[in-house]
Amino acid sequence: MPEWLVLTLAMLAACVVVVVITLVRHRRAADDEDPSETPDVIEYMTMWIGVVYAIVLGLAIAGVWEGRSAAQEHVRAEAVALHEISERVRVYPAEARDRIRDDVNAYVGHVVTTEWRAMADDGRVTARGTELLDRVRHDVTDYEPRTDFEAQAYQPLVDQVAAADQARSARSESTGETMPGVVWFGLIAGAVITIGMIFALQIRRTGREMVLAGLFSALIAFLLFLIWDFDAPYSRGLAASAEPFLRLFPHAGG
Repeated sequence: MPEWLVLTLAMLAACVVVVVITLVRHRRAADDEDPSETPDVIEYMTMWIGVVYAIVLGLAIAGVWEGRSAAQEHVRAEAVALHEISERVRVYPAEARDRIRDDVNAYVGHVVTTEWRAMADDGRVTARGTELLDRVRHDVTDYEPRTDFEAQAYQPLVDQVAAADQARSARSESTGETMPGVVWFGLIAGAVITIGMIFALQIRRTGREMVLAGLFSALIAFLLFLIWDFDAPYSRGLAASAEPFLRLFPHAGG
């Protein structure tokens, strides 16, 4: 059974249960029962709807913010690993050192220009970037150390290549949107219900109440926009940046 159908049936079942219980209790109520002595149910429900929706909004914002922070950390880890490769190969002969550094610079230049645009526009990394990183890996792993000093540097270099590849894979996995459609349905439906409950309280048209209602609605719209903006870590206004690459490889952006 599809998830959306399960969700729809569950929501309908909850509504039916509440309505049936309310009708049964109303039919069995005593003749002398005075409903005016009970608290106002509308105000109670409005309060709890607001509380529950605030919790849901807070969890959603925390989730997308954590995803954006993780995406930025993937970029930092990849840039640091590549910078370590460029620095550690100084013990290699000039020919091998220059070849590895040139390939690292070519990869970084591709990432901060072509691949970054591809992540923003298409939500994916490029095949060319994978090819360039594979070239760096082959440069490092295919070199045969000639001295003990070079041999001591060989394994750390291989480890840094693995760290860069792992960070790139994590960056690739975090390029798309993270919030499922069913969560967006809940957020939007909750916003409509929460704002709609304002009218259930019979809001008057005084200036103060109209301003408060407008500010409340604007706040919810802003929070939903914030969630949407953080949901794609590399492609929207408050996206993760390529600054770690540009800081460690200043000429990459040119």
